[in-house]
Amino acid sequence: MQTLTPNTDLFHAKRRRFTCSTQTSTLIPTKTLSVFPARKTNREHLMNLENVLKTSSTFTDNLDSVSSRQDKTKTSTSTLLKGLNLARIWPQMKAAVDEMSPKNLKRLQRLLSKSSEERSPKNKLGSKWRELHGSNNWAGLLDPLDENLRRELVRYGEFVQAAYQAFHSDPEGSPRHVALPDGSYKVTKSLYATSSVRLPKWIDEVAPDLRWMTKQTSWVGYVAVCDDPSEIRRMGRREIVIALRGTATLLEWSENFRPNLVSMPEPKPDPSDPTRPKVECGFNSLYTTGSHQAPSLAESLIGEISRLVDLYAGEELSISVTGHSLGAAIALLAADDIAERVPHAPPVSVFSFGGPRVGNREFADRLDSKGVKVLRVVNSQDVVTKVPGIFSDNDKQGQNRNNGRSQGGIIMEMVEKNNPWAYSHVGAELRVDMKMSPYLKPNADVACCHDLEAYLHLVDGFLASNCPFRANAKRSLRKLLDEQRSNVKALYTGKSLRLSRITTVPDNGDVLPSPSS
Repeated sequence: MQTLTPNTDLFHAKRRRFTCSTQTSTLIPTKTLSVFPARKTNREHLMNLENVLKTSSTFTDNLDSVSSRQDKTKTSTSTLLKGLNLARIWPQMKAAVDEMSPKNLKRLQRLLSKSSEERSPKNKLGSKWRELHGSNNWAGLLDPLDENLRRELVRYGEFVQAAYQAFHSDPEGSPRHVALPDGSYKVTKSLYATSSVRLPKWIDEVAPDLRWMTKQTSWVGYVAVCDDPSEIRRMGRREIVIALRGTATLLEWSENFRPNLVSMPEPKPDPSDPTRPKVECGFNSLYTTGSHQAPSLAESLIGEISRLVDLYAGEELSISVTGHSLGAAIALLAADDIAERVPHAPPVSVFSFGGPRVGNREFADRLDSKGVKVLRVVNSQDVVTKVPGIFSDNDKQGQNRNNGRSQGGIIMEMVEKNNPWAYSHVGAELRVDMKMSPYLKPNADVACCHDLEAYLHLVDGFLASNCPFRANAKRSLRKLLDEQRSNVKALYTGKSLRLSRITTVPDNGDVLPSPSS
């Protein structure tokens, strides 16, 4: 058999010789160049150039015709899309496109930045501070929400956040420093609440690291006063703020679950009178109980407010009591006590967030008769605002209770008066809704619905009950994302991770978010 041997020379590239000299071209191998080209060569170059130009012209014409056809196609397609009116058929499309726009992404990056401290301009409140403080029960200011009142509510909420932060910095003792959100104020008094519930000593032995959870007396808030002359002029008065945090210790939780109503102290009590003002037993216990470590919250607070009123006698003063959850409940007791026991007390108003019911209808009437104004911020999904109590008169808020009473209404009123769990809400109400936020899940859990930062987020974005979330809300989302990540929509948690990777802004630690108008 004959063996075929491939010709390997066919697979070897032949090397050409390139000579580099003044007589040799580097482009055409081994072919000499003339220093002075012939005229015929020049004519050939000109002819070739002319042919090239003609070819380019033809190619340009072809491109123009193709572009024209594409424009016609785009025009016809655009006309077709407009005819379909996809925005009407699929309204989410426009929102999704707008959400991913560079403008919104830049805004989201600002809202997610921990170091963002954008502040809205502070308007002068001198001529209308009494109206914002509730002199007309906030009529015409809640729906739609007045921009100055929105900013004031966020500011009061931040005073309560400062109380939470101070307590958790040293839960076993007294905080050395309270980081107030407004440098115009100074803390004048620390407040302590004592529980009357006693727990077995073995609980401390089982969990010694959680001994602060079983302490009888705990730091619950503070009193602060504005001492900045320019801020006093802007607000139209010197303001005294009382800020109270929510439930934190085991004994405080125990007091929350003592829902029976007890009579409030009166000069001439009549035990047989069913119309006496009554409040929840546990809240009243925390407010009035003292210990060897500290006097009762009532005595400590009344003493400090009396001192400040005497100190600034002759000045325009106001007292604002603010609190969240348990703090909101105690705020009502404190406001009632101040109006009752402090001589020459200035106007007293309560701004509460996520507060439970505190007392019966007679207690609400008592606050109203003393001129105490109450504005409750309520999240529709917050179950805490719906307890304790079996009966309530929420449907009668703002109505004359003495007019148009049917026989059924009279019977219900008798039941409420004699029922130990017949509670009633107090004052005016600003109702927000978790479902209005474009950032939070509509099915957020119970903790998120009651979270103070979630409340401030909803207030900052609230325009009116029939309006969507405010598009120009300035409050940072960073704290909300850190504390309620599982309740923030996945779209924004993903964006926050991507933005955190590309951002070059240094992290200056947690800062109190800025209020906005």
